[in-house]
Amino acid sequence: MSGARAGTDPLVPGAGRDGTAGATSDSGPHSPASELPAGEVLTALGTSRRGLPTARAQVRLEQYGPNELPRTGRRAVWRQLGAQFTDLFAVVLIVASGITFLAYALEEPRDVGTLQLAVAILGVVMLNAGIGFAQEYSAERTAQALEAMVPHTCRVLRDGERLEVPARDLVPGDVVVLEAGDAVSADCRVVEAHELAVNNAPLTGESNAVGRTAEPVAAGPPLEARNRVFMGTDVVAGSGRAVVFATGAATEFGRICRLAAAAPRQKTPLQLQVASMARRVAGAALAIGALLFAVRLPTGESTLTLFVFALGVMVALVPEGLPATLSVSLAIGVRRMARRHALIKQLLAVEALGSTTVVCTDKTGTLTQAEMTVTQVWAGDAPHPVSGVGYEPSGEVADAAPVRELLRVAGLCCNARLVPPTAPREHWRVLGDTTEGALLVAAAKAGLDLGVEEAAAPRVTEFPFDSDRKLMTTVHKTGAGYQACVKGAPGELLARCTDVEWDGRRGLLTGADRASVVTTSDALASQGLRVLAVARRALDGPRPAQEEAESALTLLGLVGMLDPPRPEVTDAVAACRRAGIRVVMVTGDHPLTGEAVARRVGIVRRPDPVVVTGARLDAMDDEVLDALLAESSELLLCRVSPEHKMRVVTAFQRRGEVVAVTGDGANDAPALKHADIGVAMGASGTDVAREAASMVLLDDSFASIATAVRLGRSVYQNIRKFLIYVFSSNIGELGPILAATFAGFPLVPISAVQILAIDLGSDVMPALALGAERPEPDVMDRPPRSRRQRLFSTAVVGRILFLGGIQALGVCAVFFWHIHSSGIPFDDFTEDHPVYREAVTLAQGGIVLSQFFVSLAVRTDRQSILKAGLLSNPALLAAGGFGVALMVAISYLPALQAVFNTAPLDAADWAVLAGLGTLPLLADEARKAWLRRRAARPEGAPR
Repeated sequence: MSGARAGTDPLVPGAGRDGTAGATSDSGPHSPASELPAGEVLTALGTSRRGLPTARAQVRLEQYGPNELPRTGRRAVWRQLGAQFTDLFAVVLIVASGITFLAYALEEPRDVGTLQLAVAILGVVMLNAGIGFAQEYSAERTAQALEAMVPHTCRVLRDGERLEVPARDLVPGDVVVLEAGDAVSADCRVVEAHELAVNNAPLTGESNAVGRTAEPVAAGPPLEARNRVFMGTDVVAGSGRAVVFATGAATEFGRICRLAAAAPRQKTPLQLQVASMARRVAGAALAIGALLFAVRLPTGESTLTLFVFALGVMVALVPEGLPATLSVSLAIGVRRMARRHALIKQLLAVEALGSTTVVCTDKTGTLTQAEMTVTQVWAGDAPHPVSGVGYEPSGEVADAAPVRELLRVAGLCCNARLVPPTAPREHWRVLGDTTEGALLVAAAKAGLDLGVEEAAAPRVTEFPFDSDRKLMTTVHKTGAGYQACVKGAPGELLARCTDVEWDGRRGLLTGADRASVVTTSDALASQGLRVLAVARRALDGPRPAQEEAESALTLLGLVGMLDPPRPEVTDAVAACRRAGIRVVMVTGDHPLTGEAVARRVGIVRRPDPVVVTGARLDAMDDEVLDALLAESSELLLCRVSPEHKMRVVTAFQRRGEVVAVTGDGANDAPALKHADIGVAMGASGTDVAREAASMVLLDDSFASIATAVRLGRSVYQNIRKFLIYVFSSNIGELGPILAATFAGFPLVPISAVQILAIDLGSDVMPALALGAERPEPDVMDRPPRSRRQRLFSTAVVGRILFLGGIQALGVCAVFFWHIHSSGIPFDDFTEDHPVYREAVTLAQGGIVLSQFFVSLAVRTDRQSILKAGLLSNPALLAAGGFGVALMVAISYLPALQAVFNTAPLDAADWAVLAGLGTLPLLADEARKAWLRRRAARPEGAPR
């Protein structure tokens, strides 16, 4: 087969690159037929229960292509570019440019200034579209690269070996291993099922778990076949094996994706807020332009000239670079979070991170290292310490002989698999549950070869773990008959035991024995250990009822394992506390174990935290739960189920909290979706959890959550910073025009072409640099912002008016001072008068220089710019320097003087402008100092 060519696999007649295997009696495109037995299905697909040979799998991969859905959501490059011209600001500018071109054509005689204005407006549109397109294209490429950092893998059998392969490499005929928490990566026919249940909600909308079987079923619609599982769904319970018959676009999920491709994208609240702001700004600009037209109409100027003037002013008031600047700021935030191991999947998450008030965090893998290590085995009042750390099976069990049977039974009752390193820098790792991985390592340390043990006692039945009964049972065929191997929570398992076997002694489980087990379990849990009990039972047949297999058990002992806290988590929890974020541990572990870990990382500091178990939650109504959440500042939720977690999240949201939830399993998906911010684990989490979440932690560490909150707050702050900068500049431009209009001056202090030059040369680039501003040092020392707070809050509008008003007063002062000092009456001024040209140059230069200092002022909300560092944002200094250099060129270069109607300024003029330009910065520094003093005053002190 290794030499076979693509498209010639003899075992799959009619196969093709549509991703579907043909060649069976199936009446539809999804083959093989549901009514065939499992054995015939495997034969029809040219495979076996051992899976495909590796060489044949490679041939089929070339034949069918990768198991990927077509990227129908990606727009063509020309469509992406064209979309930049449909933004509201772009439409306004395009219409204005067209009208101005028309006005130029109708003028007699034609005014070259009108043509310059039309060309300038069109140039603004083109430049803004170029920036927006470049940013969107770059963001798309970045998102694709970041998505690749979270691997999508599945477990398959090839040549009889269980392997973990990329989901894109699945081919028809692959035998897939399915377990609870797995995402189904292709359309498959089930050939083996052990209490297997899937969630078909992505395909059918029904979120209830649906049982799957390996038995033949009657022919019918594909989605109703109970012996099939489909791409995009997830396994919620049990385990099994299935053979792939359709991949990629040929799957049911691929069909639905094609239907959904034409659906419009939903905008996030932030995008809607910005769109609303754009409409208001455009409306205000139109109103101001109309007002100026009406006020100047009685002066006797031609209607066409006045119309072009009003149109130019209106265009000048539109913040042309705002859409691109918003995109840049969000993209920078996403990239920074990615560098800190937090992959943001939705812009909404960036927005919500800034207002997070509660984090409901899992324990294992998030607060801890997710490398469970058995440190203690207990049987018959005798502890057996275990040496070694992590998944490498190096170490030993002290006096292993008495507990070897306990570890054998525990090892047989596992679905995980130890994987040795294959490269120098790799480590031992676990495929499957980390708790089971720790048991496998402990068994190896006791001298057991589980491969030999599994061959001697092959598994015939399994009752998977579920969160209700907290047990897992496997049934094995032994030389003496059949045996059930059971492991689970000590309290649940102890209640099902009637006998005990310790130190080779077997007898009835007495009350004293039970008390000893409970005392030991609590003692181990109080040390931060996760405790499991292990038992077994002889059975008469291979297919017992679950109740039979899990009753009248013989207790073998306890196993205690530790997952040490991550060293960086303590500082992260402390940072959340300072930021006003409440951290609540939600875990399925024993209360004593949860409290021990919570104390180590700083979630619990008081001697009497409130510890609530799932059983206690069941006894509470919503009012009692709401009161508990309101009163208890240090709260631990232990022994909870996914339903409990969901209920707690809902209760917090009822209280108006903004909730972030962490999770890694399929059963966490409901809470992750319901939370304001669902945070999934990227390294150890299931595909289902990652799909449900809006943020993925690539390193699984709680510290990355704290970092992401800090960066999320800075993103929102940066958006507000450049809004203040841009709109205060617009006030500085509009103020002199209004003053001249109402003062009766016949000409404008600054033309529309000059304003466009300011907006392009001195607005866009500094605004982009402000979008990249680093978080302020005290960003995590402030309480979370309210989600009801708008971009244009009272504080933002107040600061815009404060800084813009100072700019406008300074520009008006320098313009009218120069006009008045000439002693020439207003009516004698013309556009070519040297004094007027000097005055408009002073006005433009005053705006540019004051903008430079305003950009420095808005970098911080309260901190002095001297403490933040004048040189700490070199991009902003470079952008401001470019604007000043452009202004110098406009003042001195004859070619630009002709375009902008300017004149050269002398050193004294520049000195005056520099002094006026610093006024907004000095005034804002005084405001910040007052705010810092007010915040530093003790409560109740006179203000």
